Amino acid sequence: HYHSFDASALMALRKQIKANGEAMNLPNITLNDMVMFAVSRVIRNHPDLNAIMPEENVLRKYNHVHLGMAVDTPKGLFVPTIFNADEMSLAELSAEAKRLAQLCKEGKATPDMLSGATFTISNPGALGVEMFTPIVNPPQVGILGVCTTTTRIREVNGEIKPYPAMGLCLTYDHRALDG
Repeated sequence: HYHSFDASALMALRKQIKANGEAMNLPNITLNDMVMFAVSRVIRNHPDLNAIMPEENVLRKYNHVHLGMAVDTPKGLFVPTIFNADEMSLAELSAEAKRLAQLCKEGKATPDMLSGATFTISNPGALGVEMFTPIVNPPQVGILGVCTTTTRIREVNGEIKPYPAMGLCLTYDHRALDG
C-alpha cells in the first residue's frame, strides 16, 4: 500500500527541534528518527504487524517493538535492530539508531545486532525516492518504506495551497494481515 500524508506538523516540529535541540535535550534529531519513534508507537498497537512468522501459519506476536532499520553501507544493506524501541524516548532512539548505523558502516555489526527485529523501516527518502516497494525481511511480516517529502497542492477555502507530502509504502505478508 502507498499513501502520502501532510507532513506540515512533522516538518514544523523538526524545524523547532533543529533550532532548539540542545535546550530540548534532542540534539541531532533527524526526520527518520522522528518517523521511527512514531512507527514504534503505532506498530505496538497493531500486533499483527509487530510479529514474525517463523514457520508456515505460525504467527508470533510481540508486546514490544524491536525495530529493524535499513542502513546502506559500502558492503551493502544491513538491518540492525533497535530493541524495545517503543519504550525509548526520541533522544534515546536517535542515539541508538546512530550508534547501530555507525557500527554497520564500520563493518563492526554483530549477528545479534542484525537479528530479532519484529518490524523494519527503510528510508531512502534522503536519496529523493518518491515511491518504492520495500521487501519484507522474513520471518518478519511487515516493512514500512519512507519516501522523500514532495510539495503537493490542495484546495483550501477556494485557494490552491502547497503542502509537504511524505510518502509511505507498507508491504506486509497477507497470511498475517488481511489488507
